[in-house]
Amino acid sequence: MYEPEQLRTFLTVAQSLSFTQAGASLGVAQSTVSQHVRKLEQAVGRPLFLRDTRSVTLTAVGEAMAGFARSILAAHEEAVGYFTGSGLSGRLRFGVTDDLALTPVPRILRDFRQQYPRVDLELMVSQSEMLQRRVESGHLDVAFVKQPRGQQRGRLVRRDRLVWVSVAGAQLGRDRPVPLIVYQAPSITRSLGVQVLEQAGVPYRVRCTVRNVLGAAAAARAGLGLAIFARSLVPDDLVELPAAAGLPDLGEIDLVLLTKQRNASDAVEALIAAIIARTSDRGADWSHLDVSLRSPLYGRGNEPGPIRSGNRGLSYRE
Repeated sequence: MYEPEQLRTFLTVAQSLSFTQAGASLGVAQSTVSQHVRKLEQAVGRPLFLRDTRSVTLTAVGEAMAGFARSILAAHEEAVGYFTGSGLSGRLRFGVTDDLALTPVPRILRDFRQQYPRVDLELMVSQSEMLQRRVESGHLDVAFVKQPRGQQRGRLVRRDRLVWVSVAGAQLGRDRPVPLIVYQAPSITRSLGVQVLEQAGVPYRVRCTVRNVLGAAAAARAGLGLAIFARSLVPDDLVELPAAAGLPDLGEIDLVLLTKQRNASDAVEALIAAIIARTSDRGADWSHLDVSLRSPLYGRGNEPGPIRSGNRGLSYRE
């Protein structure tokens, strides 16, 4: 038997490679950390660390134990949650748009699964229109999506403003159409962006069509054009274009939770309450969102669109 407390201490040391830092992280004395590691090494029968007065390194056995320790602790926490958690059970099918999946939603789902281990939670990530259709057809129980302001469907979580976004240093020119980065149709932001440009008489060209938010961010970083983001979801390394750029205002958008059932199950209501509590205007801090390029889910290819006549374009300063 490997004691969970000793395994947690071991993993903390393995991460920091410092007994002192591990003790500070765990809120225990360094002597306690040393005692936990020593007892675990006795149980294993081999040293887990090589340490001297200057450094701490994992042995080959220690590297192997780190993997086993994570698995053991995950199984232990799952078992504890199952027998001590809520009595809620059943199947819950949840959908979320790819950009909202970069908010606190993943942490909310992880905590929900730990609190309600008997609920079989299924996740679908897609665009708002697809998720809405899945809710209406009964293939999803609840979905967290974007809607044009004021449609009054679902439960409003928060209201956000749409903004034009580009790589730092972008400037609008006067002799070319505005190059756009858009989602595949149907897309709310694509429709709204094209609509306001046409109403304002601003020429544009679709330079890049993407499948998800990572593709939009990658294309914007590459300087292919302007993307449209909700203001609270703009990646840290991209910038919102100011009003002085001369582009029409995109307006606001509603972030809502959609359900089909009039009397939602207790599990659905529990998830809705958790999302509202931690993503509403009052309860959420969405700064420093992880819109990175580490995911393989990129948009594929550039799809040229129609050129509208006019004299506005985009240029970049290095």
